[in-house]
Amino acid sequence: MPLCRPGDYPAVRGSLCPGSAPAGNDRNPGARCLWPGQSDHSRSGCRDAAVYSDFSGPLDENGNLLYRLNALYRDSAYYRAFEPDVERAFVAPVLQWNISDNTDLSLFLEYSDDQRPYDTGLVAIGDRVADIPFDRNLSQPEDINQATYLRTGYQFEHRFSDRWKFRNGFNYIAYNTIFESSFVFNLDEATGDLTRSFIQLDQPSSTYAVQTNVVGEFSTGAIDHTVLMGLDYIHREQVGNIGRGFGTTFTLNIFNPVYGTVPKPDFSSEPIFFAGDTYTDAVGLYVQDQIDVLDNLHVLAGLRYDTVNQRNVNRPSVFVPTASESTQSDSAFVPRLGIVYQPIEPISLYTSYSQSFAPNSGTFFGGETLPPEEGEQFEVGIRAEALGGRLFANLAYFDITKNNVATSDPNNPAFSINAGEQSSQGVELDVIGEILPGWNIIANYAYTDARITANNDGQLGNRLINAPEHSANVWTTYELQTGNLQGLSFGLGVNYVGDRFGDLDNSFRLDDYFLTNAAIAYEQDTWRAALNFRNLFDVEHITGTRNSRSEVFPGEGFTVVGTLSVEF
Repeated sequence: MPLCRPGDYPAVRGSLCPGSAPAGNDRNPGARCLWPGQSDHSRSGCRDAAVYSDFSGPLDENGNLLYRLNALYRDSAYYRAFEPDVERAFVAPVLQWNISDNTDLSLFLEYSDDQRPYDTGLVAIGDRVADIPFDRNLSQPEDINQATYLRTGYQFEHRFSDRWKFRNGFNYIAYNTIFESSFVFNLDEATGDLTRSFIQLDQPSSTYAVQTNVVGEFSTGAIDHTVLMGLDYIHREQVGNIGRGFGTTFTLNIFNPVYGTVPKPDFSSEPIFFAGDTYTDAVGLYVQDQIDVLDNLHVLAGLRYDTVNQRNVNRPSVFVPTASESTQSDSAFVPRLGIVYQPIEPISLYTSYSQSFAPNSGTFFGGETLPPEEGEQFEVGIRAEALGGRLFANLAYFDITKNNVATSDPNNPAFSINAGEQSSQGVELDVIGEILPGWNIIANYAYTDARITANNDGQLGNRLINAPEHSANVWTTYELQTGNLQGLSFGLGVNYVGDRFGDLDNSFRLDDYFLTNAAIAYEQDTWRAALNFRNLFDVEHITGTRNSRSEVFPGEGFTVVGTLSVEF
């Protein structure tokens, strides 16, 4: 069992938090076309229509120039009482040039435009979520969040031989989000009167990232090595961030809301409560060696050095009337070590230890930059294969500690607070695979004890927000293998989330919930039709909070999703 999947190089991730992994949606050109359509229907009668296309293939006779184009358009009504629709447009072309047998170059672009209601959710009264309908809007129906995302760049690879290769990549990301909402000042829990004020927050950012590495394989006697060496550089600018509002307050009763009593203001004339720029430069150097000591003993050792420089500029605002500028420089060595031992072929015993270091982009209410987040993770586990390699089970114990964890300031929008040191220990069990031909299963259970272990705000020992002690889910599908209905499949699953606390003060709880999902699909040749049933019994549930008694987010009710896809 390898310590990492092909192409997955843990030392590169030294600036990420333990327990996290980078997400990407790069899609290399292939040789197919896919055109699915989708329609949703929820308990509130919401419509949801989407069209997605996926085209790919060669552009020349030799197949050296390939393309892939993904595109999506979605238009749907929101599942709670807001006026703006959820509207999303997405396009992602990729062009791959196989320059020679040993050299490839990929150019990519990704763009999305997303509009949806800005939903602050429900509120807490006492130690529970307020007893009001879950689809009730406690903001204003026209509150909105708009975001645009642009990512472009290239990936270059040259293979010197079967054992050595050079890779270089560049990414440019421009992300801009602007939302208009009504911020909660206070809730009178006796009367249900919610005091709010309109705010607008504009948060543009630009990121430039370059990564270069060399991967090589060699042997020292009977020991095989796969070594990775590289460096990366990231420059990020958050320039022109500005928040306006708090000029007018109004009251909304959560039990009997009346909307539109105060018109939305002209934000260009509203007071500025936040204005500032943040500049971040980060350089990382890393080396990693995956060592095959024996056929059944593998070791991974890596070391990364990170250095980060941040500059924060604050312009005068209502809350911080004096302009200021601060700088911060930090650096750290980040080690990583892992061992896998296979006493017999289907059993793997493993353990790993890693540290992390990542700059915090948030600022305190006074304008100072938060210190970097540092983390440490230890894990030990056993992995087993059964049924001839068709079924896999993994049991692991983990222990994660993070310092200088940033979280939203519950009293000041656009600012953050330092939640101190947080730790999480627990056990995870995962099972995935094929039980019988056509019968597949995915199941997992986790016990997690996640708490604050160092804090100056009287929260020592409190449980972390949105962190259930117990959670589990099972999803199983069966596809008919023979007969006239071959290609017909059914799916059934359940998802359990235990009770959680809604803020770091542990002042209120979120109830546990149990959801049931189902699916039916039919696939023949180049087309597939499916119906997915989410939250089959229409269970009201809370998915989480934002460390606030006034931002408690309900989940969606019973929803039917229909899809039809055709390949050609």
